[in-house]
Amino acid sequence: MEALAAGPAPAPRRQLIVGSALASVAMLMLTGGMLAVWSLQRRRTVDLGETWLPSGVTVPEVPVNVTLLAFIGICTFAQWAVYAAKRGDRAHTAFALAVTVLTAVMVINAQAFIYSEMGLGIGDGTYAAMFYAVTGMFLALMTIGVILAAVAAFRFLGGRSDREIVAAHAIYWYTVAIIFSAIWFVVYVTK
Repeated sequence: MEALAAGPAPAPRRQLIVGSALASVAMLMLTGGMLAVWSLQRRRTVDLGETWLPSGVTVPEVPVNVTLLAFIGICTFAQWAVYAAKRGDRAHTAFALAVTVLTAVMVINAQAFIYSEMGLGIGDGTYAAMFYAVTGMFLALMTIGVILAAVAAFRFLGGRSDREIVAAHAIYWYTVAIIFSAIWFVVYVTK
């Protein structure tokens, strides 16, 4: 008697991709809510005949715009990591993840520079409170992204060859790029 052939392998579940997509939706909803409150506070202040941006405070536009452009690099490097991981190229995956982290750290540094240049205290009125709330949330997302990149590097390069976490990492950075684009327009451009 012959034994039956083995059945097909089960389809991968893709839990990390689904989790990353759900986290992305949550981050977009959080940002949308915060920017809606920002716009509401701005409208109320302007309707009272006051200026939204406090007098004597200037927003340094060069680091803000460079930060926006840095997300082109972050997304490109994250996608490069996915490309290299699919091909099993550990060296390029490691390099792409490292450059992603380096660029993200530069974005965090640029935001710290913006804080120091503006010279605005957190208790200096509604604008200051809203500014630090929105940009502080953005900095938290950047920090989470750096940690996620470290976890992706550890899991992929540590012997598991887990390509799914590298793809989830890229999805995360695409979402953060969209979030900063919205923050850039609402907070830094329209002031």
